[in-house]
Amino acid sequence: MRDLAKTISYGTLHFTVGFGVVYALTGEVTIAAGVALIEPAVNTVVFYFHEKAWARYPAHALSRFGLRAPRQMA
Repeated sequence: MRDLAKTISYGTLHFTVGFGVVYALTGEVTIAAGVALIEPAVNTVVFYFHEKAWARYPAHALSRFGLRAPRQMA
């Protein structure tokens, strides 16, 4: 459930930023709304599956890529 809430939060933020940027560049509400609806919708779905993919790998499994696992808090 947390992943879904996080995805919705991300989608809302992304829509707002996308609309603002396109509106600032074009001055057109309809173009900004169109871009802000399509691009974040696609990106939000991709983000959800990206999070799911990363959740499958424990931090120590990333060491084979040269990344260190975070230290455990005592």
